[in-house]
Amino acid sequence: MNPANSPVVRPRSPWRLALIALVALAVLGGGWLAWTHYGPGKKTESAFITATVQRGDIEDQVSATGSLQPRDYVDVGAQVSGQLRKILVEVGSEVKEGDLLAEIDAETSMARVDASKAQLRSQQAQMVERELALSKAERDLQRQKNLMAEEATTTETLQNAETTVRTARAQIQSLKASMDQLQASMRVEEANLKFTKIYAPMGGTVVSITARQGQTLNTNQSAPTILRIADLSVMTVQTQVSEADVSKLRAGMPVYFTTLGGQGRRWYGELKKVEPTPTVTNNVVLYNAVFEVPNTNRTLMTSMTAQVFFVVADAKDVLVVPMSALTIQRGAPQGNRGAQGAQATAGAPAASAPAGSAPVAPAAPAATTPSQAGEPARMSREAFQALPEAERARIREQRRAAREQAPGSEGGMAAARPAVSTGMARNEGAARPVRGPRQAKVKVMAEDGSTEERDITIGISNRVHAEVLAGLKEGDRVVAGVREPERRATTGQQGTGVGQQSLGGPGGMPPGAAGGARR
Repeated sequence: MNPANSPVVRPRSPWRLALIALVALAVLGGGWLAWTHYGPGKKTESAFITATVQRGDIEDQVSATGSLQPRDYVDVGAQVSGQLRKILVEVGSEVKEGDLLAEIDAETSMARVDASKAQLRSQQAQMVERELALSKAERDLQRQKNLMAEEATTTETLQNAETTVRTARAQIQSLKASMDQLQASMRVEEANLKFTKIYAPMGGTVVSITARQGQTLNTNQSAPTILRIADLSVMTVQTQVSEADVSKLRAGMPVYFTTLGGQGRRWYGELKKVEPTPTVTNNVVLYNAVFEVPNTNRTLMTSMTAQVFFVVADAKDVLVVPMSALTIQRGAPQGNRGAQGAQATAGAPAASAPAGSAPVAPAAPAATTPSQAGEPARMSREAFQALPEAERARIREQRRAAREQAPGSEGGMAAARPAVSTGMARNEGAARPVRGPRQAKVKVMAEDGSTEERDITIGISNRVHAEVLAGLKEGDRVVAGVREPERRATTGQQGTGVGQQSLGGPGGMPPGAAGGARR
C-alpha cells in the first residue's frame, strides 16, 4: 500500500479523557454510597445514636427558686412625734448596739418635762400646807377633848374638831395620789425625751433608710419606720417548692444554690424546715422551704435571687448511662440503698444488693426471693472480700439490722415491710429518701455494629443520667436514640423498645441528650 494513501490516526484530546475518568469515578462513588447506605453494605451502627458508659458524679435533685433575706434584722422606728432633725448613718453603715442613729426635735418633750416638774413642785408645797393644817386640826381636837373632860365645851364643838382632822387627812391622801400620778406622767415625759435620740438596738449593717432628714414623724396613728438594721453574717434562703416535689424534702438534707452573676459558685447548707402552710397563686400551690447559709465575706446581699438545688440522693465516681438509653422495668423488685452504695460492673465481682433487693450478678439481672426481702442479699466470700472496706462495713451493718428486725426480735414488725420500698441515704447524719435499685433494659452495640438487649440494674437517677449498679462496664456503647430516617420507620413498629423511648426521652429530655453521646 502506498503510504501516501493510508488513513491518518489522530490521538484523542486530553480533555475528553479527563471527562470520561470523572464520569467513571462518579458512577463508582454513587454505587458505593448506595451499597453502604441502602444496600447489603449498610452498617447497623449508622441507624443509631450511641453513648459510652463512663464514670462520673450523679445527683437526684429538686430544683426551685428562692430569695435571700438576713436571718436577724430589726426595723428601727420613732416612739415620739416630732421633726427628724438628724440622721447620723447612711445605707451600708456598720453600727454597734447602742450607737446613736438619729435625733428628733426634743423641744416639745423637754417643755412637757419642765411643766411636769413645776407642777410637782407646786403639789409638794401644797403638801406642806396640808400637813400644817392637819397638825393644827389635831391640836384643836385635843384641846376640845380636854375641855369636854372638864365639861367646859359642847359635844357639837368636839365633833366639829374631829371632822376637821379627818378632812385634813383625806386632803393629804388625795394630794399624795395626785403627786404619784404626776410623777408617773413625768417619767413618761422623761422617757419620751430620751426617745428623741434613737439608738441601735442591735449590731449590724444599715440596709435601708425610709425616712428623710427634716421629715415630721407622727406616732399617734402608727410607729413610723426610720431605717432597718440587719446582721448579714448569716442569710436565710426562702425557697418556694411545688407540691409535686415537696414530699421529697426532709429537714437536714443537703442543699446548695447559685446566684445570678455568681459565676457558678455554690453556697451549701442544710434544709432547716418546710413550712406547713402553702402559698397559693393562680391555683399553683407552693411551700416555703427555709435554710440558712453563712455569709462571712458579705458576698450575698438582701433580696438576691437564688437557684436552689435540694440533693435528694447523690453518688460519686460511679458508672453512668443516659436515661434515653434505658427502658425501665415497671414493677421490678427494689430495695434500700445508700447514696454511696456499691457499684458492680460486668465482668467484675458481684457487689452486694441493698436491703430488699436481689444479689447483683455481673452482666445479668438479679432475682429477689421472698426470703431475701427486707435483708441484705448474700454473696460469695470471694466477692465480698473484693469489695472496698467501707462497703463491707455497710453490708455488715445492714445484715445486723435485718437480724434485729427479724420476726420474734425487737422491732420485728419491720419484717412485714414490702420488698418495694423507698431507701434512706445518709449525709452527715441527715436522712433523706432514695429510690432503691431498679431493673432496666438497654441495647449494647458491639464492635461489628450489631446490638444486643441486656438487663441491667440501676440506682440513683435523674432526668439525664442513671447510676449503673450491674450489667454494664466502663466503655460499653449503648443505643441512646435513633437517627431521623430510622425514627420515622420505627415510629409505628416498636412498642416499648429503646427506639421509641428515645423519641421523647425521660422527663422531656430530647433524644440523645445524655452525656457521652456520639455519632
